[in-house]
Amino acid sequence: RLFRLIRLLKLARYNTAADRFYRAFSLAREEIILLLITMMIILYVAGVGIYYFEHDAQPEAFASIFHGLWWAVSTLTTVGYGDVYPITIGGKVFTFVILVLGLGVIAIPAGLFASALSRAKEDDLMQKEIK
Repeated sequence: RLFRLIRLLKLARYNTAADRFYRAFSLAREEIILLLITMMIILYVAGVGIYYFEHDAQPEAFASIFHGLWWAVSTLTTVGYGDVYPITIGGKVFTFVILVLGLGVIAIPAGLFASALSRAKEDDLMQKEIK
């Protein structure tokens, strides 16, 4: 147990980086919250939309809006599992739009957080220069 405690204390050297990470999140918090709300709205619209496009063609795959929501989550966060996919032209076009939106939903918060991390690092460097 003593060795585990000593090993845990070695993590203290990363305290500055953890503090910078926290400050970066604080800098971008409002934008990230807004994007999470937008993501939830996009998920809901995608689930309902695919249900209406594909329910008649695939009633077993898209039996309810909740099945459509599962499809939306797997499509927006990955490229889908391949277990459920659209077969109608409208569903395929809708899927293309949702995939493009999904790329933006992932890329925008990553860019925001990266710029906030850069800003936090610059602040650290400026404070070191002042001292």
